Amino acid sequence: MAKSTTDVVGLGLNATDTVIRVRQFPALGGKERLLSSSMQAGGQIATALVTCQRLGLRTRYVGKLGDDIGGRFQLASLRREGMDLRYIRVARHTPNQLAYIIVDEATGERTVFWDRHARLAITPAELRPEAFRGARALLLDGCDVEACFTAARWARAQGIPVIADLDTVYKKVEKLFPYIDYLVASANFLPALTGDNDPFRVLDYMAREFHMPAPGMTLGRDGALVLYKGRYYYSGGFVVETVDTTGAGDVFHGAFIYGIISGWEMHRTLDFANALAGLNCTALGARGGISTRAKAEKLMRTGQRHVNAQLLKDAKR
Repeated sequence: MAKSTTDVVGLGLNATDTVIRVRQFPALGGKERLLSSSMQAGGQIATALVTCQRLGLRTRYVGKLGDDIGGRFQLASLRREGMDLRYIRVARHTPNQLAYIIVDEATGERTVFWDRHARLAITPAELRPEAFRGARALLLDGCDVEACFTAARWARAQGIPVIADLDTVYKKVEKLFPYIDYLVASANFLPALTGDNDPFRVLDYMAREFHMPAPGMTLGRDGALVLYKGRYYYSGGFVVETVDTTGAGDVFHGAFIYGIISGWEMHRTLDFANALAGLNCTALGARGGISTRAKAEKLMRTGQRHVNAQLLKDAKR
């Protein structure tokens, strides 16, 4: 068998963002003059793959683009990164997924307004098994559930670990759970899914109910929590001068995959992912602050942390 030319395959979303900076987000019915407006490339899977590519991994994106200016802008951004784009599909007469992102200059927090045309949905029939064959990791976002389910089953049959970045409770998304090896969901996903706000209970539930080897969640500035091999691993986020939090979770997933592929132990992987995500927040846009391994490791050695004392205590119980 020929040696694989791909480390990470990602199936899921890309988006073309209009990032608008304001001094502060206005109250309902108010007005606020903008400081700047710019077009930026983003999207969960696309941005995570860009992170992996810049860290030296070989990546392949499986997804769908519109044929408008936003789609062409996104495609050009991915080509510049040097990733494998042979399995991208272009939907004719269709706008690319878009987002208007309002960034509060005072805090760096962002508010997202988005839309995705129905013709951008990926179906199982549009997938090709060879797109996933021989990869070292598969990243999914669960958006097009049936397509993600098909890819996850193919990956499981080949022994390819499946990493899931789940942020929205899509219809039938639970079909994916038995095929996920590493779940790193957003802070709101599992509470919304289970009705339980206790992070330790919901991670334990995912491990027991779906035999998931490593369920976890990102926690914003508080970092991330993962249940792995019967042990909770908690890593606090790093203190940075925040400009824009857009894309922090996507960069976290890319760095997390890098640690898994590199064979690092879980705590180092989480620290590295938190550091790279934090550094991304120091610039505007989903990919504006993607940094290097060396700078992330320096932050790991010297940086201050946002440590949630209760989470840290409970993780050690």
